[in-house]
Amino acid sequence: MKRIVFAAIAAALFTFSLWPQSLQDFEKKVTEFTLKNGMHFIVVERHEAPVLAFNTYVNVGSVDDPSGSTGLAHMFEHMAFKGTEQIGTTNWPAEKRAMQQTEEDYDALQQEQDKGLHADPEKVKRLQARVKADIDSAGKYVIPNLYPQIIETNGGVGLNAETGLDATQYFYQFPSNRTELWFLLESERFYAPVFREFYKERSVVREERRMRVESEPQGELQESFLATAFEAHPYHHSPGGWASDIESLRLDDAIRFYKKFYVPQNINVAIVGDIDPKRARTLAEKYFGVIPSGPNPPLVHTVEPPQNGERRVEIDTEAQPIELIGYKRPDQLSPDDPVFDVISEILSGGRTGTIYKELVRDKKLALAAGAAPTYPSGKYPNMFIVYVAPNMGKSLDECEKALYGVVDRLKTQKVDDETLKRVKTKLRADLIRKLDSNSGLAAELNFYYVSFGDWKKLFTSIDDYDKITADDVMRVAKQYFIPQTRTIGRLVPLPASPATEEGAKSK
Repeated sequence: MKRIVFAAIAAALFTFSLWPQSLQDFEKKVTEFTLKNGMHFIVVERHEAPVLAFNTYVNVGSVDDPSGSTGLAHMFEHMAFKGTEQIGTTNWPAEKRAMQQTEEDYDALQQEQDKGLHADPEKVKRLQARVKADIDSAGKYVIPNLYPQIIETNGGVGLNAETGLDATQYFYQFPSNRTELWFLLESERFYAPVFREFYKERSVVREERRMRVESEPQGELQESFLATAFEAHPYHHSPGGWASDIESLRLDDAIRFYKKFYVPQNINVAIVGDIDPKRARTLAEKYFGVIPSGPNPPLVHTVEPPQNGERRVEIDTEAQPIELIGYKRPDQLSPDDPVFDVISEILSGGRTGTIYKELVRDKKLALAAGAAPTYPSGKYPNMFIVYVAPNMGKSLDECEKALYGVVDRLKTQKVDDETLKRVKTKLRADLIRKLDSNSGLAAELNFYYVSFGDWKKLFTSIDDYDKITADDVMRVAKQYFIPQTRTIGRLVPLPASPATEEGAKSK
């Protein structure tokens, strides 16, 4: 146990300084293989400490949520921690029967509710009570949180997952002497997941939405901003799901989603640390090779129509006013993608960024201001955004005008060589810093492999930055930062009530 604890601490604290100096050097440490069922693995040897970082990257996100069932990608992420037929239950056959009874009674409840005005209120009430009793009955067999407890008691750290617009990732770190345990646990939750406590977890997901969107003005702004910017493409959906959709999700919806998207050829695994690649392949074939392949998941075919005019959305709030300005841009496969990264760094690269220097430091118009090159995600055409939070006594209109001044200057004045060099150096350093840890490297390898078809793009992307010129920056600014494709979202302060104004005067 002492060795396990030490390994866990090392995983959290150890920083690797031996960053390879070239792609050729790094390739010697990398082993790739694809199982017969289509699941791909990237294994990187780093033997400096007896720890391993695992990242399972599933090429599905909330952009793939079916219309009317948004939130499903997020729901399955929660389900993946609920265990298996062997882990998390005291009596799986009995629990399974109770879960089946829950679905039968829920079907009857839904059929009655779907009658609308003709539904029998008393029958609905009886069925609701029966469903609740079924859920409680199934819950009696559940051993809560057993799956994560097994990981933690074996020295695992950083156990977590995240559902993005374009992908879902599962990750944690283990001592290297627990390698086979990871293969067993991770393969089981994708081979034969049990959707236990589905409706309890649905309530958790609904509460997360309440906290992050409905009770958080910035979350509400982002949701309305996306819904305004994207009319057709599913980027307009709330990433965590719409409230009514979440409340209506059923177990069968989640099972269909899992069967459609969690097929081996849609899953990529990166393992970085103290590992023998040959043993990794043997274990992968033993544990993951039994997962049957299925049809390739469907792609999102909806294309956002051209935007031919500025769009605006405003939300009244008592919170700090904020403004988001988004310009439509192509997806991450565009040759201009690295140019947007450079422009973002020029505008908002810390205290040297143009937006910070002008709006925050010099003119004192804003408390905070910045930019992001890819929003809300990059797999499909998206937006380049700039944002600002006005200073006390300053208006959103003043800040918006100042932002346009900074952005429009990119179209008329070339960026100087010193600024361009500084920005490229910082972008390179930021990427290398992420790769300094096992977990960071595993995440980046998966992202580049899935997004660009080759993890080596991780290296060549750094070279892409070096090729960007001041002319590229000006060309991209002129082409994309135009009013016709602009969407503006605001948190607007509520007007003071007469009573508040009288109180202020008396003081």
